[in-house]
Amino acid sequence: MSTSAQRTYELDRAHVFHSWSAQSLLDPMVVERAEGSYFWDGEGNRYLDFSSQLVNTNIGHQHPVVVAAIQEQAARLCTIAPSYANDVRGEAARLITELTPASLSKVFFTNGGADAIEHAVRMARLHTGRPKVLSQYRSYHGGTQTAVNLTGDPRRWPSDNGTAGVVHFFGPFLYRSEFGATTEEEECALALRHLERVVEMEGPSTIAAIVLETVPGTAGIMPPPPGFLAGVGELCDRHGILYIADEVMAGFGRTGAWFALDHYGVTPDLITFAKGVNSGYVPLGGVVIADHVAETFATRAYPGGLTYSGHPLATAAAVATINVMRDERIVENAATIGADVLGPGLRELAERHPSVGDVRGLGVFWALELVRDRETKEPLAPYGASSPEMNEVLAACKRGGLVAFANFNRIHVVPPCTVSETEAKTGLAILDEALTLADRHTV
Repeated sequence: MSTSAQRTYELDRAHVFHSWSAQSLLDPMVVERAEGSYFWDGEGNRYLDFSSQLVNTNIGHQHPVVVAAIQEQAARLCTIAPSYANDVRGEAARLITELTPASLSKVFFTNGGADAIEHAVRMARLHTGRPKVLSQYRSYHGGTQTAVNLTGDPRRWPSDNGTAGVVHFFGPFLYRSEFGATTEEEECALALRHLERVVEMEGPSTIAAIVLETVPGTAGIMPPPPGFLAGVGELCDRHGILYIADEVMAGFGRTGAWFALDHYGVTPDLITFAKGVNSGYVPLGGVVIADHVAETFATRAYPGGLTYSGHPLATAAAVATINVMRDERIVENAATIGADVLGPGLRELAERHPSVGDVRGLGVFWALELVRDRETKEPLAPYGASSPEMNEVLAACKRGGLVAFANFNRIHVVPPCTVSETEAKTGLAILDEALTLADRHTV
Protein backbone atom coordinates (compact mmCIF):
# COMPACT_ATOMS: atom_id res chain seq x y z
CA MET A 1 0.00 0.00 0.00
CA SER A 2 1.32 3.43 -0.91
CA THR A 3 2.12 5.99 1.78
CA SER A 4 -0.88 8.13 0.77
CA ALA A 5 -3.17 5.11 0.78
CA GLN A 6 -1.92 4.10 4.23
CA ARG A 7 -2.63 7.60 5.49
CA THR A 8 -6.13 7.46 3.98
CA TYR A 9 -6.79 4.17 5.73
CA GLU A 10 -5.54 5.45 9.10
CA LEU A 11 -7.67 8.59 8.90
CA ASP A 12 -10.73 6.54 8.01
CA ARG A 13 -10.27 4.13 10.88
CA ALA A 14 -9.59 6.95 13.34
CA HIS A 15 -12.40 9.31 12.42
CA VAL A 16 -15.01 7.97 9.95
CA PHE A 17 -18.18 6.35 11.25
CA HIS A 18 -19.52 4.00 8.56
CA SER A 19 -23.14 3.18 7.75
CA TRP A 20 -24.77 -0.21 8.42
CA SER A 21 -21.60 -1.50 10.12
CA ALA A 22 -20.04 -2.65 13.37
CA GLN A 23 -17.25 -0.09 13.39
CA SER A 24 -14.42 -2.11 14.95
CA LEU A 25 -14.92 -5.00 12.53
CA LEU A 26 -14.38 -2.94 9.38
CA ASP A 27 -11.42 -3.19 7.04
CA PRO A 28 -12.39 -0.84 4.18
CA MET A 29 -10.65 -0.91 0.83
CA VAL A 30 -8.87 2.32 -0.04
CA VAL A 31 -9.93 3.47 -3.51
CA GLU A 32 -7.60 5.95 -5.21
CA ARG A 33 -9.13 6.41 -8.65
CA ALA A 34 -11.78 5.13 -11.03
CA GLU A 35 -12.62 5.22 -14.72
CA GLY A 36 -15.43 3.67 -16.74
CA SER A 37 -16.25 0.22 -15.38
CA TYR A 38 -13.13 -0.01 -13.19
CA PHE A 39 -11.61 1.35 -10.00
CA TRP A 40 -8.18 0.95 -8.40
CA ASP A 41 -7.25 0.27 -4.77
CA GLY A 42 -4.38 1.70 -2.74
CA GLU A 43 -2.07 -1.07 -3.90
CA GLY A 44 -2.71 -0.42 -7.56
CA ASN A 45 -5.01 -3.39 -8.11
CA ARG A 46 -7.73 -2.89 -10.71
CA TYR A 47 -11.29 -4.13 -10.14
CA LEU A 48 -14.17 -4.54 -12.56
CA ASP A 49 -17.08 -2.84 -10.83
CA PHE A 50 -20.03 -5.23 -11.07
CA SER A 51 -21.69 -3.36 -8.20
CA SER A 52 -21.84 0.12 -9.77
CA GLN A 53 -20.86 1.07 -6.20
CA LEU A 54 -24.37 1.13 -4.67
CA VAL A 55 -26.04 0.47 -8.02
CA ASN A 56 -25.78 4.15 -8.92
CA THR A 57 -22.83 4.79 -11.28
CA ASN A 58 -25.02 4.10 -14.31
CA ILE A 59 -22.79 6.04 -16.73
CA GLY A 60 -19.63 4.55 -15.20
CA HIS A 61 -16.92 6.35 -13.29
CA GLN A 62 -15.53 9.77 -14.23
CA HIS A 63 -17.46 10.36 -17.44
CA PRO A 64 -15.56 13.34 -18.88
CA VAL A 65 -18.65 15.23 -20.10
CA VAL A 66 -20.33 15.13 -16.70
CA VAL A 67 -17.10 15.95 -14.85
CA ALA A 68 -16.67 18.99 -17.12
CA ALA A 69 -20.27 20.09 -16.51
CA ILE A 70 -19.71 20.03 -12.74
CA GLN A 71 -16.46 21.98 -13.12
CA GLU A 72 -18.09 24.59 -15.35
CA GLN A 73 -21.04 25.01 -13.00
CA ALA A 74 -18.71 25.37 -10.00
CA ALA A 75 -16.89 28.18 -11.76
CA ARG A 76 -20.17 30.01 -12.42
CA LEU A 77 -22.56 29.32 -9.51
CA CYS A 78 -21.64 26.79 -6.83
CA THR A 79 -24.80 27.12 -4.77
CA ILE A 80 -27.98 29.12 -4.39
CA ALA A 81 -30.98 28.74 -2.08
CA PRO A 82 -33.95 26.72 -3.36
CA SER A 83 -36.22 29.76 -3.30
CA TYR A 84 -34.37 31.24 -6.29
CA ALA A 85 -34.79 30.02 -9.85
CA ASN A 86 -31.68 28.88 -11.67
CA ASP A 87 -31.11 27.52 -15.13
CA VAL A 88 -29.76 24.02 -14.42
CA ARG A 89 -32.45 23.23 -11.85
CA GLY A 90 -35.19 24.13 -14.31
CA GLU A 91 -33.51 22.27 -17.17
CA ALA A 92 -32.99 19.16 -15.05
CA ALA A 93 -36.68 19.19 -14.08
CA ARG A 94 -37.68 19.61 -17.73
CA LEU A 95 -35.49 16.73 -18.88
CA ILE A 96 -36.76 14.43 -16.12
CA THR A 97 -40.42 15.15 -16.79
CA GLU A 98 -39.86 14.48 -20.50
CA LEU A 99 -39.08 10.90 -19.47
CA THR A 100 -42.18 10.34 -17.29
CA PRO A 101 -45.86 10.11 -18.22
CA ALA A 102 -47.31 13.45 -19.38
CA SER A 103 -49.53 13.79 -16.32
CA LEU A 104 -46.46 14.14 -14.06
CA SER A 105 -44.98 17.55 -14.79
CA LYS A 106 -43.48 18.84 -11.53
CA VAL A 107 -40.25 17.85 -9.74
CA PHE A 108 -39.40 18.36 -6.07
CA PHE A 109 -35.64 17.89 -5.69
CA THR A 110 -34.08 16.20 -2.67
CA ASN A 111 -30.58 15.12 -1.69
CA GLY A 112 -31.13 11.41 -2.33
CA GLY A 113 -33.56 8.52 -2.47
CA ALA A 114 -34.47 8.23 1.21
CA ASP A 115 -35.62 11.83 1.53
CA ALA A 116 -37.42 11.51 -1.80
CA ILE A 117 -39.48 8.74 -0.21
CA GLU A 118 -40.00 10.84 2.93
CA HIS A 119 -41.42 13.71 0.91
CA ALA A 120 -43.49 11.53 -1.44
CA VAL A 121 -45.19 9.98 1.58
CA ARG A 122 -45.71 13.40 3.16
CA MET A 123 -47.31 14.66 -0.05
CA ALA A 124 -49.56 11.61 -0.23
CA ARG A 125 -50.74 11.98 3.35
CA LEU A 126 -51.44 15.67 2.93
CA HIS A 127 -53.17 15.17 -0.42
CA THR A 128 -55.46 12.39 0.84
CA GLY A 129 -55.79 13.35 4.50
CA ARG A 130 -55.10 9.71 5.39
CA PRO A 131 -52.40 8.29 7.71
CA LYS A 132 -51.40 4.81 6.53
CA VAL A 133 -48.92 3.72 3.89
CA LEU A 134 -48.50 0.18 2.53
CA SER A 135 -45.27 -1.36 1.27
CA GLN A 136 -43.89 -4.81 0.46
CA TYR A 137 -41.84 -7.16 2.50
CA ARG A 138 -38.60 -7.76 0.54
CA SER A 139 -38.15 -4.09 -0.22
CA TYR A 140 -35.74 -1.29 0.56
CA HIS A 141 -36.74 2.38 0.55
CA GLY A 142 -33.99 4.16 2.52
CA GLY A 143 -32.47 4.72 5.93
CA THR A 144 -34.37 7.75 7.25
CA GLN A 145 -37.27 7.32 9.66
CA THR A 146 -40.26 6.90 7.34
CA ALA A 147 -38.20 5.28 4.59
CA VAL A 148 -36.65 2.67 6.86
CA ASN A 149 -40.06 1.81 8.31
CA LEU A 150 -41.39 1.35 4.78
CA THR A 151 -38.44 -0.93 4.08
CA GLY A 152 -39.38 -4.59 4.24
CA ASP A 153 -35.97 -6.13 4.92
CA PRO A 154 -34.31 -6.69 8.34
CA ARG A 155 -32.57 -3.31 8.36
CA ARG A 156 -35.95 -1.97 9.44
CA TRP A 157 -36.13 -3.98 12.65
CA PRO A 158 -33.93 -1.89 15.00
CA SER A 159 -35.79 1.32 14.05
CA ASP A 160 -39.34 -0.02 13.80
CA ASN A 161 -41.34 1.01 16.85
CA GLY A 162 -44.69 0.46 15.16
CA THR A 163 -45.72 4.13 15.10
CA ALA A 164 -44.86 5.07 11.51
CA GLY A 165 -48.28 4.23 10.06
CA VAL A 166 -46.76 1.55 7.81
CA VAL A 167 -48.40 -1.76 6.91
CA HIS A 168 -46.43 -4.42 5.02
CA PHE A 169 -47.73 -7.01 2.59
CA PHE A 170 -46.25 -9.85 0.53
CA GLY A 171 -45.49 -8.97 -3.07
CA PRO A 172 -45.16 -11.42 -5.96
CA PHE A 173 -41.99 -13.55 -5.98
CA LEU A 174 -42.59 -16.88 -7.68
CA TYR A 175 -39.28 -18.49 -6.72
CA ARG A 176 -40.19 -18.19 -3.03
CA SER A 177 -43.94 -17.81 -3.39
CA GLU A 178 -45.87 -17.05 -0.22
CA PHE A 179 -49.04 -18.18 -1.99
CA GLY A 180 -48.13 -21.64 -3.26
CA ALA A 181 -48.28 -20.48 -6.86
CA THR A 182 -46.70 -22.51 -9.63
CA THR A 183 -46.87 -20.02 -12.52
CA GLU A 184 -46.32 -16.28 -12.92
CA GLU A 185 -50.03 -15.89 -13.72
CA GLU A 186 -51.05 -17.58 -10.48
CA GLU A 187 -48.49 -15.59 -8.49
CA CYS A 188 -49.80 -12.33 -9.92
CA ALA A 189 -53.44 -13.15 -9.24
CA LEU A 190 -52.81 -14.40 -5.72
CA ALA A 191 -50.53 -11.48 -4.82
CA LEU A 192 -53.17 -9.01 -5.98
CA ARG A 193 -55.85 -10.86 -4.05
CA HIS A 194 -53.66 -10.75 -0.93
CA LEU A 195 -53.04 -7.02 -1.34
CA GLU A 196 -56.73 -6.34 -1.86
CA ARG A 197 -57.54 -8.21 1.35
CA VAL A 198 -54.92 -6.21 3.27
CA VAL A 199 -56.47 -2.99 1.96
CA GLU A 200 -59.93 -4.20 2.99
CA MET A 201 -58.79 -5.23 6.46
CA GLU A 202 -56.84 -1.99 7.08
CA GLY A 203 -59.66 0.17 5.75
CA PRO A 204 -59.28 1.83 2.35
CA SER A 205 -60.29 5.21 3.77
CA THR A 206 -57.26 5.12 6.11
CA ILE A 207 -54.64 4.43 3.41
CA ALA A 208 -52.82 7.34 1.78
CA ALA A 209 -50.48 5.43 -0.52
CA ILE A 210 -49.01 2.15 -1.65
CA VAL A 211 -45.24 2.43 -2.17
CA LEU A 212 -43.60 -0.06 -4.54
CA GLU A 213 -40.15 -0.43 -6.01
CA THR A 214 -41.04 -1.07 -9.64
CA VAL A 215 -38.37 -3.78 -9.64
CA PRO A 216 -37.21 -4.40 -6.05
CA GLY A 217 -33.46 -3.88 -5.96
CA THR A 218 -31.46 -4.58 -2.81
CA ALA A 219 -34.22 -6.96 -1.69
CA GLY A 220 -33.57 -9.32 -4.60
CA ILE A 221 -34.14 -7.88 -8.12
CA MET A 222 -37.57 -9.42 -8.61
CA PRO A 223 -39.28 -8.13 -11.78
CA PRO A 224 -43.03 -8.23 -11.12
CA PRO A 225 -45.17 -10.58 -13.19
CA PRO A 226 -47.16 -9.09 -16.07
CA GLY A 227 -50.31 -7.42 -14.81
CA PHE A 228 -49.27 -6.94 -11.19
CA LEU A 229 -48.44 -3.24 -11.32
CA ALA A 230 -51.51 -2.55 -13.44
CA GLY A 231 -53.57 -4.35 -10.83
CA VAL A 232 -52.04 -2.25 -8.06
CA GLY A 233 -52.84 0.90 -10.04
CA GLU A 234 -56.45 -0.17 -10.50
CA LEU A 235 -56.78 -0.96 -6.79
CA CYS A 236 -55.37 2.45 -5.89
CA ASP A 237 -57.69 4.26 -8.29
CA ARG A 238 -60.71 2.41 -6.96
CA HIS A 239 -60.06 3.51 -3.38
CA GLY A 240 -58.50 6.96 -3.86
CA ILE A 241 -55.07 5.67 -2.76
CA LEU A 242 -51.95 7.19 -4.30
CA TYR A 243 -49.50 4.90 -6.08
CA ILE A 244 -45.88 5.86 -5.33
CA ALA A 245 -43.34 4.22 -7.64
CA ASP A 246 -39.87 3.95 -6.12
CA GLU A 247 -37.48 4.17 -9.09
CA VAL A 248 -34.44 5.17 -7.04
CA MET A 249 -32.43 2.11 -8.06
CA ALA A 250 -34.32 0.87 -11.12
CA GLY A 251 -34.52 4.23 -12.88
CA PHE A 252 -32.32 5.95 -15.46
CA GLY A 253 -31.35 3.04 -17.64
CA ARG A 254 -30.73 0.32 -15.09
CA THR A 255 -33.41 -2.02 -16.51
CA GLY A 256 -32.74 -1.13 -20.14
CA ALA A 257 -35.42 1.59 -20.10
CA TRP A 258 -35.37 5.14 -18.78
CA PHE A 259 -37.65 4.06 -15.95
CA ALA A 260 -38.54 0.48 -15.07
CA LEU A 261 -42.16 1.66 -15.29
CA ASP A 262 -41.71 1.82 -19.07
CA HIS A 263 -41.72 -1.98 -19.20
CA TYR A 264 -45.14 -2.18 -17.55
CA GLY A 265 -47.17 0.70 -18.99
CA VAL A 266 -48.46 2.09 -15.70
CA THR A 267 -48.78 5.69 -14.50
CA PRO A 268 -48.14 6.32 -10.80
CA ASP A 269 -49.15 9.44 -8.90
CA LEU A 270 -45.64 10.04 -7.58
CA ILE A 271 -42.24 8.75 -8.76
CA THR A 272 -39.16 8.87 -6.57
CA PHE A 273 -35.69 8.89 -8.14
CA ALA A 274 -32.01 9.38 -7.23
CA LYS A 275 -28.83 7.35 -7.96
CA GLY A 276 -28.70 7.08 -11.75
CA VAL A 277 -30.13 10.57 -12.39
CA ASN A 278 -26.52 11.79 -12.30
CA SER A 279 -24.72 8.55 -11.41
CA GLY A 280 -24.10 9.81 -7.90
CA TYR A 281 -21.47 12.29 -9.04
CA VAL A 282 -23.14 14.87 -6.76
CA PRO A 283 -25.93 13.82 -4.31
CA LEU A 284 -29.37 14.28 -5.87
CA GLY A 285 -32.83 12.76 -5.67
CA GLY A 286 -36.38 13.87 -6.13
CA VAL A 287 -40.08 13.29 -6.53
CA VAL A 288 -41.89 13.62 -9.85
CA ILE A 289 -45.41 14.77 -8.99
CA ALA A 290 -48.66 14.20 -10.86
CA ASP A 291 -50.54 17.38 -11.68
CA HIS A 292 -53.54 16.53 -9.51
CA VAL A 293 -51.25 16.08 -6.49
CA ALA A 294 -49.27 19.25 -7.22
CA GLU A 295 -52.56 21.15 -7.43
CA THR A 296 -53.14 20.40 -3.73
CA PHE A 297 -50.32 22.81 -2.98
CA ALA A 298 -51.18 25.50 -5.53
CA THR A 299 -52.49 27.89 -2.90
CA ARG A 300 -51.67 25.85 0.20
CA ALA A 301 -48.02 25.86 1.28
CA TYR A 302 -46.22 22.54 1.07
CA PRO A 303 -44.73 22.05 4.55
CA GLY A 304 -41.34 20.71 3.59
CA GLY A 305 -38.03 21.71 2.09
CA LEU A 306 -34.28 21.16 2.02
CA THR A 307 -31.38 23.60 2.05
CA TYR A 308 -29.85 21.83 -0.95
CA SER A 309 -33.03 21.11 -2.92
CA GLY A 310 -32.07 21.30 -6.58
CA HIS A 311 -28.43 22.15 -5.79
CA PRO A 312 -26.77 23.68 -8.88
CA LEU A 313 -23.80 21.30 -8.95
CA ALA A 314 -26.10 18.29 -8.61
CA THR A 315 -28.63 19.41 -11.20
CA ALA A 316 -25.88 20.44 -13.63
CA ALA A 317 -24.59 16.90 -13.30
CA ALA A 318 -28.11 15.56 -13.95
CA VAL A 319 -28.54 17.67 -17.09
CA ALA A 320 -25.19 16.45 -18.43
CA THR A 321 -25.93 12.84 -17.46
CA ILE A 322 -29.32 12.68 -19.17
CA ASN A 323 -27.92 14.28 -22.33
CA VAL A 324 -24.95 11.91 -22.35
CA MET A 325 -27.25 8.93 -21.90
CA ARG A 326 -29.25 10.05 -24.93
CA ASP A 327 -26.28 10.99 -27.09
CA GLU A 328 -24.35 7.78 -26.38
CA ARG A 329 -27.42 5.51 -26.37
CA ILE A 330 -26.52 4.24 -22.92
CA VAL A 331 -30.04 3.04 -22.10
CA GLU A 332 -30.06 1.04 -25.33
CA ASN A 333 -26.67 -0.42 -24.42
CA ALA A 334 -28.02 -1.60 -21.06
CA ALA A 335 -30.93 -3.31 -22.81
CA THR A 336 -28.66 -5.00 -25.35
CA ILE A 337 -26.10 -6.17 -22.80
CA GLY A 338 -28.90 -7.62 -20.68
CA ALA A 339 -30.62 -9.41 -23.53
CA ASP A 340 -27.54 -10.64 -25.39
CA VAL A 341 -24.82 -11.11 -22.76
CA LEU A 342 -25.81 -11.03 -19.10
CA GLY A 343 -29.14 -12.84 -19.32
CA PRO A 344 -27.89 -15.74 -21.49
CA GLY A 345 -24.55 -15.85 -19.67
CA LEU A 346 -26.07 -16.04 -16.21
CA ARG A 347 -28.56 -18.70 -17.27
CA GLU A 348 -25.68 -20.73 -18.69
CA LEU A 349 -23.88 -20.44 -15.34
CA ALA A 350 -27.03 -21.70 -13.62
CA GLU A 351 -27.05 -24.78 -15.84
CA ARG A 352 -23.53 -25.72 -14.78
CA HIS A 353 -23.47 -24.65 -11.12
CA PRO A 354 -25.80 -26.48 -8.70
CA SER A 355 -25.38 -23.61 -6.23
CA VAL A 356 -27.40 -21.29 -8.48
CA GLY A 357 -31.06 -21.72 -7.59
CA ASP A 358 -32.51 -18.86 -9.61
CA VAL A 359 -31.52 -16.21 -12.16
CA ARG A 360 -33.69 -13.15 -12.69
CA GLY A 361 -33.42 -9.63 -13.99
CA LEU A 362 -33.38 -7.36 -17.03
CA GLY A 363 -31.06 -4.75 -18.49
CA VAL A 364 -27.99 -4.52 -16.26
CA PHE A 365 -30.02 -5.47 -13.19
CA TRP A 366 -29.66 -9.19 -12.36
CA ALA A 367 -29.55 -11.47 -9.33
CA LEU A 368 -28.13 -14.94 -8.78
CA GLU A 369 -29.80 -16.70 -5.86
CA LEU A 370 -27.32 -19.13 -4.29
CA VAL A 371 -28.64 -22.21 -2.51
CA ARG A 372 -27.40 -25.31 -0.75
CA ASP A 373 -30.13 -27.46 -2.24
CA ARG A 374 -32.08 -26.71 -5.41
CA GLU A 375 -34.95 -28.91 -4.35
CA THR A 376 -35.55 -27.33 -0.93
CA LYS A 377 -34.20 -23.89 -2.02
CA GLU A 378 -32.26 -23.65 1.25
CA PRO A 379 -30.27 -20.41 0.86
CA LEU A 380 -26.48 -20.28 1.08
CA ALA A 381 -26.89 -17.55 3.71
CA PRO A 382 -29.88 -17.00 6.01
CA TYR A 383 -32.38 -14.22 5.48
CA GLY A 384 -30.98 -11.13 7.13
CA ALA A 385 -27.34 -12.27 7.33
CA SER A 386 -24.30 -13.41 5.41
CA SER A 387 -22.40 -16.68 5.79
CA PRO A 388 -18.81 -17.97 5.55
CA GLU A 389 -19.76 -19.64 2.27
CA MET A 390 -21.00 -16.40 0.71
CA ASN A 391 -17.93 -14.56 1.96
CA GLU A 392 -15.76 -17.22 0.36
CA VAL A 393 -17.41 -16.67 -3.02
CA LEU A 394 -17.10 -12.89 -2.77
CA ALA A 395 -13.44 -13.14 -1.78
CA ALA A 396 -12.81 -15.32 -4.84
CA CYS A 397 -14.45 -12.67 -7.02
CA LYS A 398 -12.20 -10.02 -5.53
CA ARG A 399 -9.08 -12.14 -6.08
CA GLY A 400 -10.16 -12.44 -9.69
CA GLY A 401 -10.45 -8.66 -10.04
CA LEU A 402 -14.23 -8.34 -9.69
CA VAL A 403 -16.20 -6.44 -7.05
CA ALA A 404 -19.74 -7.79 -6.79
CA PHE A 405 -22.82 -6.53 -4.96
CA ALA A 406 -24.13 -9.12 -2.50
CA ASN A 407 -27.06 -9.28 -0.10
CA PHE A 408 -27.83 -12.33 2.05
CA ASN A 409 -27.60 -15.36 -0.28
CA ARG A 410 -27.58 -13.39 -3.53
CA ILE A 411 -25.01 -11.95 -5.86
CA HIS A 412 -26.38 -9.01 -7.82
CA VAL A 413 -24.89 -8.49 -11.25
CA VAL A 414 -25.27 -4.73 -11.68
CA PRO A 415 -22.44 -3.21 -13.74
CA PRO A 416 -22.67 0.30 -15.18
CA CYS A 417 -25.13 0.78 -18.03
CA THR A 418 -22.07 1.63 -20.14
CA VAL A 419 -20.46 -1.78 -19.61
CA SER A 420 -19.06 -3.28 -22.80
CA GLU A 421 -19.70 -6.79 -24.07
CA THR A 422 -16.06 -7.68 -23.36
CA GLU A 423 -16.26 -6.36 -19.80
CA ALA A 424 -19.53 -8.18 -19.16
CA LYS A 425 -18.08 -11.46 -20.41
CA THR A 426 -14.95 -10.94 -18.30
CA GLY A 427 -17.11 -10.49 -15.22
CA LEU A 428 -19.12 -13.61 -16.02
CA ALA A 429 -15.90 -15.64 -16.36
CA ILE A 430 -14.72 -14.50 -12.93
CA LEU A 431 -18.12 -15.35 -11.45
CA ASP A 432 -17.97 -18.76 -13.13
CA GLU A 433 -14.74 -19.57 -11.31
CA ALA A 434 -15.95 -18.22 -7.97
CA LEU A 435 -19.17 -20.25 -8.09
CA THR A 436 -17.19 -23.48 -8.02
CA LEU A 437 -16.58 -22.66 -4.34
CA ALA A 438 -20.29 -22.30 -3.70
CA ASP A 439 -20.91 -25.64 -5.45
CA ARG A 440 -18.84 -27.40 -2.77
CA HIS A 441 -21.54 -26.56 -0.23
CA THR A 442 -24.46 -28.02 -2.16
CA VAL A 443 -26.13 -31.38 -1.65
